[in-house]
Parts: sequence; structure tokens; C-alpha cells
Amino acid sequence: MVFNSYAKLNLYLDILDKRDDGYHNILTLFERIDLYDTISLKPRSDKKIKIFCNCPLISKDSTNLAYKSAQILQDRFGVKRGIDIKITKRIPVGSGLGGGSSNAAAVLLGLNQLWRLGLEKEKLVDLARSIGSDVPFFIYNTPFALGTQRGDRLKALRRLDRIRLWHILIVPNRVIPTEMVYRRWDSKRFKRLTKIKYDVKLLYLALQQKNLDLIARYLFNCLEEITSSFYPILNYIKHRLTDLGLKSVLMSGSGPAMFGIVSSRKEGEFLSRQLKQEFKDSRIFLVRTI
Repeated sequence: MVFNSYAKLNLYLDILDKRDDGYHNILTLFERIDLYDTISLKPRSDKKIKIFCNCPLISKDSTNLAYKSAQILQDRFGVKRGIDIKITKRIPVGSGLGGGSSNAAAVLLGLNQLWRLGLEKEKLVDLARSIGSDVPFFIYNTPFALGTQRGDRLKALRRLDRIRLWHILIVPNRVIPTEMVYRRWDSKRFKRLTKIKYDVKLLYLALQQKNLDLIARYLFNCLEEITSSFYPILNYIKHRLTDLGLKSVLMSGSGPAMFGIVSSRKEGEFLSRQLKQEFKDSRIFLVRTI
């Protein structure tokens, strides 16, 4: 069985506070994009879980979220069968695009079919929450969703189902440890005194209208300043995209992936050719909502 494992962008990300369990309460607006890894599942005759991947940065043991997905299904439902999981990576690792979480969700969905577990979506979402905060979003078959609490309590934004955005995506050759970025936020150095300008409800309305000027006004990521302090190249990328006429430019997740919204595929193709000449140490993608 073969599945596409899609990436995500955060069009809005605000940290509200730190929880007693060490995680953070956040408010985020997810967008699913058509950059994807491929997950292939092949049954084994024993009970072992084996990970195969074309990317040397990917762990192949129980720290891999895809491995955890298979293991949790085995443990919870008494599955006596094993699985070979082949991951063909295209989503850059540690980039803020949710690749590992998406892989985990694809394995949950795939093994639910392959092992004929018959689990409903809400049960799969509950399992996904125990694996990672971003995993539940990928269980939902929706292009946009609002995430609260750890980002794992979701509301599908069905009024946006027909909205499709084009993005230039620039991913510097850096891996950003999410924990490091959140620790810096916890230091209070970067906490804002006012949130008047940034309102996810206004962004939601702007997206419904597909009004790029308004979308640009309400895009927000409270972690961007922190990650940029570690990697100033992100500030340069943002300024360069702005100089090229893009009004909506933002970092996704804890970074370092930066994206800009373009008006059409044609504009995106023109800009991506130019940017590939300028940012030879980064990966450039032209992506859209899916």
C-alpha cells in the first residue's frame, strides 16, 4: 500500500501560555500543501517494525514517529503482525513543515486499512494526539483547520475547502530543534505586550475572500523573531521576497521554512526560477493548497 504524506504550513501561530505538562497552549491555522513524502507499507511475516528511508537524517528506531504509529496500533489492539515502512522523503527534515507528523498520520491511516482495524476518525485522532501535537491535523481530510490547546484540538474550516493558494517555499539548509525555539520563548524575552493587530478570525475572513492584501495583514507567527535571531538568513529571505513584490511572507512552525503567497502558478514559476539562482544553499518549492 502506498500513500502520499503531505506537508503543512502555519498561516497563523501564537503561543498563549505554557502548560503544566511542559507543552504549550497555542492557536494556529494549518494549511495542507501538495509537497509530500511517499509512504509504502509492506506486511511482514514476523512482528517486527522496520523503517527504510532515502534520507540519512531520519531515525529508524522507536524515536521515529512513523514507527511509533505502528507500535501503538500493535500494542493497543493486539496486532501480531509486523510491517516494513518505506519513507521516500521530499519534505525537508526539521523545517517546520510537519513531515515527521505527516508520516506518522499516514502510517496510522494506512495500517488501519491494512490490518483491518476498522477505527473511526475520532479514534485515530485520539491515537495521533499521543504521538505528536501536529499529527492529528493530518488525520483530517481538510485543506485548512484551526488548532488549539497543543495544536491537537482541531476544527476543520470547511468554508475554505475550495480556497487554493500558491506559495513560493524557501527552506534553508538548516535543521531547527523545536525545543530550542520554545525554550527561548519561555525566557519571556520575546513575549509581546499587545496582540491587537493579530487576530486569527480576521485572517479566516480574509482567506474566505481570498483577499491577498488582507491575508498579508493578518498572517502571524510569534516564533519567527526567535528563529531569525538564531539564523539571520531568514530575515534576508523575508526581505528578498518582499522586494520581489510578495506581500504575504511568513515562517512556518518553528522554521526555518519561509513561504510567500503568489497570485498564480505562472508568477510562482517565474519567481522560483529566479530564486533558485540566488539561494543555491536552500531548497525552493512551488506549492499549493491541497
